[in-house]
This record gives sequence, C-alpha cells and structure tokens, in this order.
Amino acid sequence: MIKNKAFLLFVVSSILLAACAAPVGAPAQSANGNAAQPAVDAVQSAPSAGGATQANSSNTATTANTSSLTYRIADTGQIACYDNNQLVACAAQGAAFAGQDGNYQGAVAAYQDNGDGTVSDLTTGLMWTKSPDLNGDGAITASDKLSFANAMSSAESTTVAGYDDWRLPTIKELYSLILFDGTDVSACPGGTCSATPFIDTRYFDFAYGDTNAGERVIDMQFATSSKYVSTTMNGDETMFGVNFADGRIKGYGLSMRGSDKTFAVLYVRNNPNYGINQFVDNGNGTISDNATGLVWSQADSGAGMNWSDALAYCEGSSAAGSDDWRLPSAKELQSIVDYSRSPATTNSAAIDPIFSVTSITNEAGETDYPFYWSSTTHADSSGRGSFAAYVSFGKALGYMNSWVDVHGAGAQRSDPKTGSASDYPQGHGPQGDAVRMNNYVRCVRGGEAAYVSGNTTVSNRPSMSIVDASAPGGQQSQQGQGQQPASGQQQGQGQAQSQQGAGGTPPQQAIDACTGLAQGTACSMNTPNGTVSGTCGTPPNQSVMACMPAGGPPSP
Repeated sequence: MIKNKAFLLFVVSSILLAACAAPVGAPAQSANGNAAQPAVDAVQSAPSAGGATQANSSNTATTANTSSLTYRIADTGQIACYDNNQLVACAAQGAAFAGQDGNYQGAVAAYQDNGDGTVSDLTTGLMWTKSPDLNGDGAITASDKLSFANAMSSAESTTVAGYDDWRLPTIKELYSLILFDGTDVSACPGGTCSATPFIDTRYFDFAYGDTNAGERVIDMQFATSSKYVSTTMNGDETMFGVNFADGRIKGYGLSMRGSDKTFAVLYVRNNPNYGINQFVDNGNGTISDNATGLVWSQADSGAGMNWSDALAYCEGSSAAGSDDWRLPSAKELQSIVDYSRSPATTNSAAIDPIFSVTSITNEAGETDYPFYWSSTTHADSSGRGSFAAYVSFGKALGYMNSWVDVHGAGAQRSDPKTGSASDYPQGHGPQGDAVRMNNYVRCVRGGEAAYVSGNTTVSNRPSMSIVDASAPGGQQSQQGQGQQPASGQQQGQGQAQSQQGAGGTPPQQAIDACTGLAQGTACSMNTPNGTVSGTCGTPPNQSVMACMPAGGPPSP
C-alpha cells in the first residue's frame, strides 16, 4: 500500500535526520531587501533562545523534494485526534475517524526569531514582523490597530530591521501562520478561561481583544491586502482577514457604524510567489498544483455528508488508480481558493474553473456553491472537538433577519461534525452562520504528509490565561501557562470566562445559541417544543454560557 510506504519513509527519514542533526541557518539577507530562500528540509530542535524551532517539535516532516515549491504549505500543527465530540487516540488506518488532520503530519512550521523585530518562517520562505504592537508602548491594545487603508499605506513606510520592502500580506500568506492546535475562545466569554492562540506565541507577540476599549475577547482580526471581489452584508466593502483568537477566515466590512473598522497588522516580505497556484490538468480526473506539490480530485463528491463520512470517503477512494487519497487539512483546502472569483461577480465558485464544482440551492433559495469539509477539528477552549473547519467556496451565508452573504466566498468557518441543520433555522453565532453539517468533499493526495496513529498529545505550545476586564471583578491579564512567554511578547487586555461548579450540563443547542455572544445578549434556540427565546448567561454551577429561557436555566 502506498500509505504504508509513506509511513516507512517517514520513519527512515526521521532516523537519518536525527542522526545527522542537520541545522537550519537563518536566511542570508542583503541590504537591498532581498534574501536567499532558506533551507527547509532539516529537522528542528526544541525551542531555544534566538534559535529556530518547529511549532510542534515532536512531529518530523517527511523528506520531500521541496526546492521547486513556491507555495509550500506548513502543517496545521494539529497533532491530536477527535471523534465527533472529544479527544481520542489517533486511529489506525481503516478504523473509525481515521484520516483526520492529526493522522497526517507534514511540513512542520519552523520559525526563527532574528532578534531584530522580525521572524523568519523557514518552511514558507516568508519573513514577518514580530509584533502588532505598532505604537511600541509594550502592550497590544485597540490603539495599535489600523484601518484597511492605513494598513496598506503604512506598509510602504515600514522599515523594521532596515528593510524597505514590507507589504501587507495576502490572505494566503497570512493564513500560512495559522496553527490548529489552537483553541477557540468563543465558548468562554464573560470572565476567565485558558486558551491557546492560533498563532505561535513563542515567536509572535499576541493579545486577545482589548475589552477595556469595548472590544470583545475574540476581536483580534488581522488585516490582509485581499479584498472580497463582491460585498457582504448587502453591500459592505469587505476585506478577508484571519482571526488568530478564534481560528477563522472571515470577510470583514471596512467600516462599522459609520467609522473605519480597525485591524491588527503584521507585515511580510520575501517569496512574492507564495499563494500563487500552478494548476495542471492531468487528464485522468486529477489536478496537480506544482506550486504546492499536491494533487487534487478534479470533481467533488457530488453530495454532502457529515464529517466522519467525509473522512471515510477520501480514505476509501481509489480515483485515478491511487489509494493514498485523504480529506485535506484546512490549510491545504484553503490553498485552492481563488479569491478573484465569487458567485456574485463571476457566477462561479471561488475556485479555478479547471475544477468541477457541484452547484447547490442555498438557504436563501439562490443557486450557489458548497461548503467543503476539511480534516481539521476546530477545538474550543473547553477541550471539546465537536466542530470541524470548512471552507466556503460559495457565499458564506448568515442569518441577519434574512439570509445574506456575511463573510464572503473563501471564508473558513466551522460546522458541527454531526447532527441536523434543521436544529439551526437561523444559523449559529453572532452573524447567524449557516449550519449545514452535510458538507461536500474534495480529496487530495501527495505533498509531505505521513500517516501516524496512537497520539493523544493536544499541543506543545503554551496556553494563555485570559480575564475579561469588562466582566465583574475582571482584570487585565494574559499570561502563558506552562512556559514563559517568548522574549518581547506583550501582555494585552483580558478576555473570556469559565466559572466552575457542578450540576446538570445545559443542552448543546443552548450553548451553541450563545457562542460568540456577550453576557446578557438576547438569544433563541430550537427545542422539541418549538423556538425558545431567552438571555445569554452562565447557569448556576456551570462553566459555560448558555441561552437561558425566561423561566430559568435550560435543562439538559
């Protein structure tokens, strides 16, 4: 079997590389702003001051010919595996829930702190500014954020480390930094909790939303240069951004309540070809991307299915005579989005027309295109793994008194892994994200992924303790747990709550109804007795906020 050969190659290469202990050097830099592309095939050691490291040093990437790849996709960092709800040991091939992100380990993210306010990504060849603390006051707050126009123009005058060729990253460049061993803080608003950001805080400075300035704890949206070719919210000019607090790509309106919306900013340089695909039709129902080294199924599944069935669908595929197909990770799947296309502007899905895409009728009754499952679990700060990430190649609909495109074609959000969409007639979360659960599938093979099983480790990265300054008794504090923050890491404003106690757990639909909402916000949920309205609050002796009907806390 090809998969077994890949695993054998993984083991052999790990032994050889460990024996050689080959180091990775910093990229050679020149005064004119150019840099030689760094070597990326060597194995990194554990973090050390000023040195290079893998985001998860326990995962060794397989040896592959990467010298010709201009768009090398770093692994998501997800080394854990989940069933439909919780952490489980990563399954052997052929077992239930086999083939998920935690099973396939690829080119592990490797960073080097250059000690000059920059971080080199030794996997992608990109160099980044280290901190979104733009005013240099030692704290990452709302005052550091910029409007889209100012973020674009400020890149031209940025001279961090003496370079003058910084640019605002594209959505594909910025998404290269996301790590899905992070945990979503949306489920712990209103007080304190512990979460792991979706960016490596051992190298990049980070803080959650500035609640002292009226922001929500999840308000850490980072700007990109990628504007949506259509509009969201029935006409808003929109930019795609990455939220490293909750682990999503969304289209964000450039203005809010009559003022410019502001965003956190990191600048990038080097490898200007990153994110540009090089598709080739192989003539056998597959499409190669010579920029990433991945091979894709040209056609999709033609029908929706739940997450576990999507895993099995790709694991069992023998398309084009190959038996090593897999469900793509979130980062692999996002790599084939074409952000120059949308249903409203090109009458197509947001993907190169070299691919076949099944059309659907969406919640608004329009002809549209599907959400596609990834193999990546979108875990929350409580440790639950009941949601998985998907990428919307059609409109990212939400219910805002009616169904509208709220986040844009090319958004990455998440859906419950199993259940019924009828339980969410008005969507989920603050923008009423459409919930389908039976999402479509496009399989992938190739690249640098090797199959592993048995792992139960969630993350090797430090978490952050978060306190919402706007909550009663709240403080302004963020502190890494288990490890000290990386040198220069800023403390920011607090966030999110989890109150302790025992008692009956609220039903999942009550918890879902308040995900992403503030304490005291009006909410509604479906029950066997119809739609029930209430207020978001934390039931007595519980650790999670839920929709509480007027008569009291919801019963399990």
